[in-house]
Amino acid sequence: MRLTFWTGFWIFLLDQATKYVVLYLVNLPAQPNQTYDVFAPFLTLRMAWNRGVNFGLFADFDMRWVLIGVALAISAFVIWWIRREKNIGRWAYISAGLLVGGALGNVVDRVIHGAVADFINMSCCGINNPYAFNIADISIFAGAIGLVLFTDGGNKKKTA
Repeated sequence: MRLTFWTGFWIFLLDQATKYVVLYLVNLPAQPNQTYDVFAPFLTLRMAWNRGVNFGLFADFDMRWVLIGVALAISAFVIWWIRREKNIGRWAYISAGLLVGGALGNVVDRVIHGAVADFINMSCCGINNPYAFNIADISIFAGAIGLVLFTDGGNKKKTA
């Protein structure tokens, strides 16, 4: 369980630190339609405020507090679930920390800014990706995949 806490803690800090750099040191929000090439054309910084969920879904609705509640409920459920699971490996604990740390990072954005600060954009091979994301989004996705792969999902195997 300590592994879950520390993974979540460091992911949360990394997410908030990168957002601080982009929002206040680079000041990307003050430069609309401006992109910064990090490893052009594969990785650029481009500011996007996401009021919805992944890819901006439900952004037209005022769902700020609903999304905060859902993120907190899912985080609490994952912690409860991981605590009660027996015989799971370290990758399951790491996956839970990834998911919870990322979710809490996006919750802080919604509370402070009313939307999630997305700024990482990746494109390749002539395909222009219009979407942006952040460290928390990567972490949530990786954590969810990890929980699927490294836990039995409640399917206990019967022994003869």
